[in-house]
Amino acid sequence: MKRILVVEDEQHLAFGIKFNLEAEGYDVTVCTEGPAALAMIEDDPLGIELVVLDLMLPGMSGYAICEEIRKQGNQVPVLILSARTLTEDRIRGFDVGADQYLTKPFELDELISRVRNLLARFSRRPAPTTKELKTYDFGRAQINFDTYEVNVAGQPVQLTATEMKLLRYFIDNEESVISRAQLLEDVWGFANSPTTRTVDNFIVRLRKYFELDPAEPQHFLSVRGAGYRFVSGNAPA
Repeated sequence: MKRILVVEDEQHLAFGIKFNLEAEGYDVTVCTEGPAALAMIEDDPLGIELVVLDLMLPGMSGYAICEEIRKQGNQVPVLILSARTLTEDRIRGFDVGADQYLTKPFELDELISRVRNLLARFSRRPAPTTKELKTYDFGRAQINFDTYEVNVAGQPVQLTATEMKLLRYFIDNEESVISRAQLLEDVWGFANSPTTRTVDNFIVRLRKYFELDPAEPQHFLSVRGAGYRFVSGNAPA
């Protein structure tokens, strides 16, 4: 039975979510404040398989909780529920490492669908092995995916959780042409998302960090009408 932690201080909403997710066969725990939720996740990092997280919480914001989870190296899927509907709120949520963002009020069927999708997607991921990529070098850059440390030309560069996730996705799919829609689905968790410049804005940021001349990129290439392609330059000609 999949275990879900619901972090929500509106008790009527929290227990409504709990009731309906339990009806779907999930084991659901409710927590109403930030520090207690983070302590539960720290105490059982592998037992909790999904976090449904409000942003406005007593003691500690949902943003801070999600950011701390990712700093600890925990990749448990996080679904943010929030009444905040501005684009900058959603972007901040993804920047601290959230997988999906659902605004209140929401349809119960959509919440259950997103929960099911996240649990299925993460359960299909292969277990880590000793060969799992932990560090990677390309161009002038050295990346450590365990510590989130990035150096470019000997200088430290601070990437957000979403920027690291996008960078890792490109590295894992080197030389492949990836559409914006595919990036939105696999990196941001947007299924059937409307057209957005989110991907383009993040590519601009990656080019600024890693390209010698962002106007003439050598690594993060645009493929007209198709999407983007990452080229490390490490492979022999």
